[in-house]
Amino acid sequence: MLTREELLRIFETAGAIRRGHFELSSGRHSGTYVQCALVLKYPRFAEKLGRALAGLFSDARIDAVVSPALGGVVIGHEVARALPAVRDAVGGGVPAMFVERDASGLLTLRRGFELQPDMHVLVVEDVWTTGGSTRETIRVVEEAGARVVAAGALIDRSGGTTEFDVESQALLELKIESYEEDECPLCRQGNVAVKPGSRFVRSAG
Repeated sequence: MLTREELLRIFETAGAIRRGHFELSSGRHSGTYVQCALVLKYPRFAEKLGRALAGLFSDARIDAVVSPALGGVVIGHEVARALPAVRDAVGGGVPAMFVERDASGLLTLRRGFELQPDMHVLVVEDVWTTGGSTRETIRVVEEAGARVVAAGALIDRSGGTTEFDVESQALLELKIESYEEDECPLCRQGNVAVKPGSRFVRSAG
């Protein structure tokens, strides 16, 4: 099992934990930003983290892993690869599926993904902030008739305040302070906040 220090070293080596002055998607400001895509782009790191996260659920029967797109896709695949296959009719191991948003903005299973009513499912995400995407994914799985046995994430940046109706574990808990803009100490120091993440990419025109 990876220690907290080893986990932090992996994320910091990949530049996935950034220090500075950031405006988050919520509009709040923070001195720390976590971008798991920067560590998961390295296959060996992704494999190592997937094995570690899968190890937290070694006592559970898991027939499938389901993740919210886009952030959970890579780590969900690596967790599934690390899990022992209880039922494997096709010889491919534990299947890794993902839910994605439809035209109405709701998460749904697409691309021919199907869940059977007796399947035991692990929901996997990259980062928990409020846990909203994980809760939506749990809803989709349950509406398909399958059973969510647990939820896992690489990082819980709520500091352990995010709760679910199923067992949940994160590899790493980080309590990351954030502030409303008019209360931000970094703004008071005259630092300008940057907007990281793909949703903030703007066209140059």
